[in-house]
Formats: sequence, structure tokens, C-alpha cells
Amino acid sequence: MSAQNGPVRPQVPLVIRFGRLGDMLLQEPLFHLLHRRYGRPCRVLARGSWTSALYRAHPDVGEIWELFNRRQLLVFSPQRWRMIARIRAHDGPIYISEDTRGSLKRIRWLLRFAGVPRERCVFLRDMELREHEHWVDQALRFGRATPAAYRAEDYSWNEDDLQSAPRLYLDAADRADTDAWLHQRGLADAPLVLLQPGNWHVHRWWERRGSDPKFWPVESWAALLRAMHETLPAANLLLCGAPVETAVCEAIAAATQLAQVKIATTDLPVRRLLGVLERAHSMVSVDTGPAHLAAAMGCPLVVLYGGKYGPKKWGRRSPYGKPIVNLGAPPQPVAAIAPAAVIAAWRSLA
Repeated sequence: MSAQNGPVRPQVPLVIRFGRLGDMLLQEPLFHLLHRRYGRPCRVLARGSWTSALYRAHPDVGEIWELFNRRQLLVFSPQRWRMIARIRAHDGPIYISEDTRGSLKRIRWLLRFAGVPRERCVFLRDMELREHEHWVDQALRFGRATPAAYRAEDYSWNEDDLQSAPRLYLDAADRADTDAWLHQRGLADAPLVLLQPGNWHVHRWWERRGSDPKFWPVESWAALLRAMHETLPAANLLLCGAPVETAVCEAIAAATQLAQVKIATTDLPVRRLLGVLERAHSMVSVDTGPAHLAAAMGCPLVVLYGGKYGPKKWGRRSPYGKPIVNLGAPPQPVAAIAPAAVIAAWRSLA
């Protein structure tokens, strides 16, 4: 389909998605498509604080509304009542890009209390969900749907509105902050390789090491780091993660016993991480959100998959055509991947 002169009546689309970091990044092609279709940047209703950091100054996102404390009952939550008032005042199409039952139940409550008619909404679950379809391709199919209330007008799209890889944007302030941090940490004058060993449920690695499908053993990370040092002796090798992942990063650093191995789990917020990824030589990561960020910023990448889904569903895509190597054969756990395979994959990035 093709929109020759843009939409007849520009609208602000509202997208509702309660996802984690990687989930929210994979919505970016949807935001781009809806912006192009309706003529105005999207509003985004999300949960947590990472969405506003991720999409700050993004051309396809105008406003971000964030909910916190999801377990508090609606009647006792002034923030939710304020959100209901915002939704009630919103007069554009609403795209509910959520597929989990618990979150959908909460979203339907918000819409009902806001008095939003069904014909102004389209739900992801309105369409066929394909088990092994990539999340971006699913989002683009979803973005081509139109709520019943808007079908009389021309909200069509061009083929070049369908971007297959998420992309993010930095500004001068982001890059200045990254430069200052790299100099402060003594990381500015050598190649920088990033490693992401943890995710939101691997951080208690000493309890879950035998049962978590995304846990790659400490000894395997240490073997990889030693091989990286042999290949790039001058490089700084940076173990990244959230503060709760500090323990697993410290265990890996202790097992490696290299001065070039550094840890950044308390001073690498999202915008700074994006700036570091833009500058990095490469990254090796388990299947978690920062690996999506690396691909979006054009950082050469190796991803280790384990658990239910593999790259068919979650595969990273680079908007710049940079190399991405996927390893693992789900549902086998990440621990089944041999260090030699990861070392060879990382060396192939260069």
C-alpha cells in the first residue's frame, strides 16, 4: 500500500506495552511505522524506568508514560488514576502490543476505567500469533492493522516504512558523557570488548548454575576472556550488567586473573551503555536486553542462546549490517556451548 500525501487527519498513536528492556527496543520498528502512517510521533505507555531512557529524543516517540508499582491495587494508586485520566484525554488510535495475560488484564482495566471504546483499539492478540515469527516481523504485521474507528481515512503505508531492524539515536550530550566516563575509567585509549554474562534471572548464579538455561559457566567466561586477551593484548575487557549482576561478574573476573578485565555494573546506565556500544570493538552476550542494544548501535556481536526460543524469535538485527553470530541450539541450555565455539565466533567478527 502507498500513502501519497500522508494521512488525511494526523493522529497521535498510543502504544501500550509492559515489557523489559529488550522487549521495548523491539517495538521501535512499530513506532516508526505508526509515526509514518498517522503523521505524528507515538505516545508510549510502558512499565518501569528504562523506556524513557531508551527513547529519549527519538524521532518516532513523542511522549512516554511510565507506570510503577504494578502490584498496588488500582483503588490505592494515585499514579494509576492519573494515568487513566491521561488515557481518557488521548483521542488517537490505541495499539495494545502486549501478549501476556496478566499485563493484558491490567491494561483492559485501565482502558475500561478511562472509558475508551473498543473500536479505537487494536490488540496484538486480535491477529494470528505465529510461534516462531520474529518479534520485529510480528510488530510490523501488527502495525499494519487499523482500529475500526479510523478505517474510513487513509492511514496506509509505504514499503520503506517497514524497517526490519530497531535503531536508536544518541545526541552530543550522550557522547560527551560517554567520553568523560571512558577517560575516568581509563578505557579511552585501547580497544574495548564488552561481555554480558548475566540477565534478570541469572544474577543468583550460585543457586541456579545447574538449572538456568541462560547461565554460561564462570569457567567458560574465563576461558573466553583469556583467549580475547591473547588475540587483542591491549584491549580492555569489560564485564557489564545491572547492579544485581555484580556477583557473577566478580566471580568471572576472579577466575580470569587478568588486569585488563574490568567490571561496570553500577555506573553504566542505559544512555551511557549505548554510547559505549557505539564505540566498542565487539560484544559477547547471553540472550538478554543489552545484546539488543548492541545490535541497534552497530556493535559486532556474538549471542549465546538457551531456553525455549532461539534467534528465529529473538535474533538480533543490525540496522548497519554489522556482523552478528548466533550460537546455541534451544531448548538446550547455554552451558552446552563449548568455549572454543564462542572464541572462534568472536574472532570471526574482526
